[in-house]
Amino acid sequence: MGRTYIVEETVGQYLSNISLQGKAFVSGLLIGQCSSQKDYVILATRTPPKEEQDESSKHSKAKLDNLDEEWATEHANQLVFAVEKSMNKKRLWNFTDEEVSERVTLHFCSSTKKTFCRTYDIHNPKSSAKPADWKYQNGLSASWLSLECTVYINIHVPLSTTSVSYTLEKNTKNGLIHWAKQIENSIYLINGQVKDEDCDLLEGQKKSSRGNTQAINHSFDVRVLTQLLLNSDHRSTATVQICSGSVNLKGAVKCRAYIHSNKPKVKDAVQAMKRDILNTVADRCEILFEDLLLNEIPEKKDSEKEFHILPHRVFVPIPGSTVMLCDYKFGDESAEEIRDHFIEMLDHMIQIEDLEIAEEINTACVSSSMNTEASLDNTDDEPPKQPIKTTIVLKIQQNIGVIAAFAVAALAAGISFHYFSD
Repeated sequence: MGRTYIVEETVGQYLSNISLQGKAFVSGLLIGQCSSQKDYVILATRTPPKEEQDESSKHSKAKLDNLDEEWATEHANQLVFAVEKSMNKKRLWNFTDEEVSERVTLHFCSSTKKTFCRTYDIHNPKSSAKPADWKYQNGLSASWLSLECTVYINIHVPLSTTSVSYTLEKNTKNGLIHWAKQIENSIYLINGQVKDEDCDLLEGQKKSSRGNTQAINHSFDVRVLTQLLLNSDHRSTATVQICSGSVNLKGAVKCRAYIHSNKPKVKDAVQAMKRDILNTVADRCEILFEDLLLNEIPEKKDSEKEFHILPHRVFVPIPGSTVMLCDYKFGDESAEEIRDHFIEMLDHMIQIEDLEIAEEINTACVSSSMNTEASLDNTDDEPPKQPIKTTIVLKIQQNIGVIAAFAVAALAAGISFHYFSD
């Protein structure tokens, strides 16, 4: 028996209303969450057209084989195998053995309104498609639990002279691996309590007259406690290495994750929170450092440091849902620009008052000094009151659709659809 997908009714309405505008097909993304029992889909959004796309190609009767995989990948960040391989290179975490590895492709016929639902095992490129059930449910998007926490980071990343051939992005990822292990091994307090990972997250919550937990708009406060490695079996030894420079990341990171309220376990909530912490730090580094390379910032004198502002998180609710997705902005971007980004990516109307900007002060210190540094050392230099303003262009502006990659961790980007006519 195949997997079952429980889908918000508004998703079906959205699919039915998509206009092909002379095209043979339209591709897009379904956003939801996988679980051991069922999978949930609460939003559908079409892939935005490329800015440089010719009018002639927009209305051509293209075959499905002509789908621009690279562009669709930037939007969905999870087009089954090709996109999974691409995303795996950026992750600071690994899948667990217990996790669901099947992802769905949905084909919806604009003429007959019929759906054809198939799943693929993303961990097995040779796997064949399996049939799956697609069931609509009203009010699905309202029954989600949110988890929120603030994580203070001070991460020092040495840029070793032995890895000069590495890109800044690769160097930074290697440096973040040590910090990622700390996050993975931390203790997580939920509403001030340490709970057994196999316990029901909603244990002790009030029940309704129907016996269902009243979970709508329910939020959990999460605290992250990093363990001190004092045990002799976990000794930490400083490593001295010759460096061409270093990167120091400092700031308060607002993290948020969502899980469905159908019998969620504590371990599911903690895992979602961990991944959002890791994803948001990695995403911000990628946005900033990629731009630094593109703009080819000139070399600084020995021991000179430059401070750059890391992007802030901006949350916006999925229409009709308590679940929120996120994007990133820099200080000089207006609310109107951010709203327009969301509208283009989500293909849903977003109001400026819907935007929730996290108040964060995050900086990245890039040092080009040719000194010997300890890889476990943390610098205590404070950034200037007015960090150097950089003309940073969000990757999301260059490739509209990266929202899927930046979505809250609990929303498993990986459910994609193709929309086509007979």
